[in-house]
Amino acid sequence: MLNFQFFIPTRLIFGPGKLAELGTITCLPKGDKALIVIGESGAMITNGYLDKVQAALGKQNVSTIVFDNISPNPKSDQVDEAAKIARDKKVDFIVALGGGSTIDAAKAIALLTTNVGKCWDFIQAGSGGGIIAENPAAPLIAIPTTAGTGTEADQWAVISKSGGTEKISLGTDSTFPTISIIDPELMISVPPRTTAYTGIDAFFHAVETFVSTEHQPMSDMLALESVHLITNYLPMAIEDGTNIEARTVMAWASTAAGMCETLSRCISQHSLEHALSAMYPELPHGLGLAKLSLPYFKRLVPGSPERFEDLAMAMGYDTSSFNENQRASVFLEGLRALLERTGLDQESLKTYGAKEEDVPELVKIATETMGKLFDFTPTEMDQDDLECIMSEAIKG
Repeated sequence: MLNFQFFIPTRLIFGPGKLAELGTITCLPKGDKALIVIGESGAMITNGYLDKVQAALGKQNVSTIVFDNISPNPKSDQVDEAAKIARDKKVDFIVALGGGSTIDAAKAIALLTTNVGKCWDFIQAGSGGGIIAENPAAPLIAIPTTAGTGTEADQWAVISKSGGTEKISLGTDSTFPTISIIDPELMISVPPRTTAYTGIDAFFHAVETFVSTEHQPMSDMLALESVHLITNYLPMAIEDGTNIEARTVMAWASTAAGMCETLSRCISQHSLEHALSAMYPELPHGLGLAKLSLPYFKRLVPGSPERFEDLAMAMGYDTSSFNENQRASVFLEGLRALLERTGLDQESLKTYGAKEEDVPELVKIATETMGKLFDFTPTEMDQDDLECIMSEAIKG
């Protein structure tokens, strides 16, 4: 029996050149003062994107303050620092300009702008305070500059605890962006390796939500679309970052997969990766997912053969030529080929400090901080399974 909800309140403004519409849209949040959140790398300044956003908001008579201290795995104390500025300066809304980390941080900043407390007080798992926000978050405009997290189309914000090894998601109905402007022209400057890391992240959002026990008709449709597009266009975007067709398709695939995270749920592959990038914060999230993927999904395929066969077909494989008992495993071969085409098979978690002796602690972190995602995983895995998956990922 079908039983689901559909709730995505974000206005999506999508297409090459759409950033210019920020200066003319009539649906802008009320107010005349905004906090613009950008990453610490300086890329938004170097590429001129910050100037464009400030100029567009200036046309709308909105003054801006810039917070430029968000790291690739955003930390709770960075959120606290930015939120204090937003409260002290009495900003009316938040603008996030950058990759998924920046937008995630901005969601948490928006929530703390209107509520009393620290970021970790509102985390609902691990050592989080479990506080339920009394007030809705301040309005947020999300402007992604990478195609990967899909955070512009969901309510989730992944935050790392400062000084600790916890990386946990936060989200409420009010942390959906009010407006998301997805302009693929802003993604042309993304380097090939970052393109690969973010693109494969979107791929696994789609795959995980498709096999999740919480999948539903709309998420199924969007997930298969995303898997199909990423399989074909991610290698093209890596090879030639100026290919605007590939960038546009990848932008849509990422946003579609982000919608899947709202309509369905990610599963425990993300729990395991969050443990990795919490312990090794320099590790790109997408690379962690890529290295976990083969040892992880080979344990899921036997329990969900029809859904993995559907994924294989979405990747472009004709499963009819295989024995009925082998068709689901075609997904694993397609996944292996995609990792080769994107160059992710050549990289190692050990480069970022991963050690096999850390495996028990990594599994402990995964189950204790993001354990809820195991509830949506279609195949049960015990401690030995999880330690084997983590060990194989680090060896590989």
